[in-house]
Amino acid sequence: MAELGAHLTAASAARDRPSIFEAVAQDSLMGAVKPALQHLAKMLAESNPSRYGFLWRWFDEVYILLDLLLQQQYLSRCSASFSENFYGLKRVAIGCSTQQLLASAGLPKKQHWKSLLLLVLVPYLKGKLEKLVSSLREEDEYSIHPPSSSWKRFYRAFLAAYPFVNMAWEGWFLIQQLCYILGEAQHHSPMLRLAGVRLVRLTADDIQALEKKFAVAAPSQPHSIKTQVGSALKKALGGIAFSLSTGLSVSVFFLQFLDWWYSSENQETIKSLTALPTPPPPVHLDHESDSALLPKLKTMCPLCHKIRANATVLSTSGYVFCYRCVYNYVKTHQRCPVTGYATELQHLVKLYSPES
Repeated sequence: MAELGAHLTAASAARDRPSIFEAVAQDSLMGAVKPALQHLAKMLAESNPSRYGFLWRWFDEVYILLDLLLQQQYLSRCSASFSENFYGLKRVAIGCSTQQLLASAGLPKKQHWKSLLLLVLVPYLKGKLEKLVSSLREEDEYSIHPPSSSWKRFYRAFLAAYPFVNMAWEGWFLIQQLCYILGEAQHHSPMLRLAGVRLVRLTADDIQALEKKFAVAAPSQPHSIKTQVGSALKKALGGIAFSLSTGLSVSVFFLQFLDWWYSSENQETIKSLTALPTPPPPVHLDHESDSALLPKLKTMCPLCHKIRANATVLSTSGYVFCYRCVYNYVKTHQRCPVTGYATELQHLVKLYSPES
């Protein structure tokens, strides 16, 4: 089985078709970028809400604009998304040979706009849908809408159907990946099929063509004011996209580390490793003649053996006494009446019941 699996995953190494590991890795790259940027926006908003609060409130909209600029830049210049170009891949139209179209030439217009739409809009809508489902579940849990309202019946039906729809969506991608591994499909993702493209590795000719394209000097400025404004706007958007892509290329591993560090599974592991051990229960020092004995009734004070008045806890040991009793005892002996632990008056904490 191991030899068969190695053959299936490495069979495409001699051809231009990327392996399943390359295809899945480039998919997960952009999935790691968004949570890391979202955490950064949250930190900025918490540090200065008046200045950076909008980044957290409108994060999805700000992110989709940046993602649109980034993917448009790479699709037009490299015939690939940012993550695909990072892993040395490009997109070619179905039925088109890799030798017929270099990466520097860009995709055909139809495949270009389909790819851009599916790369940017589909993740945005999926994220919005997940947030909507989460909010509807909270409304259903806390019964915000009246039980007899038609709206509640509708979204309860929607919540009941959503897990099956999501399972079908994920299953569609899983089946496509299995077919790709077995060599029965040209695409590892249904989104590529809908865009009418497939992924191939960059060739030496592609790399040379891209280097020549990036090294070409900018053309002279046009004389028309309208064309000058359009050219300046295009250069500004291209500069933003280039800066964003360069920054992501440099910090991609750092962003993946942040995504791993702040993941819920990792945080649970860190808490389990760094959590302090449960302290042992205090030992009753019955060898002391003046040590207080714990009463059987939990509402009684260990010192006066009466119902507690002005309940006060001694933070050193955790036992509760009457305020007057424990205050006088600690002031005189500087230790806990029950355990004998050394303590001071500042360790007395008064407890207030809801009735008071």
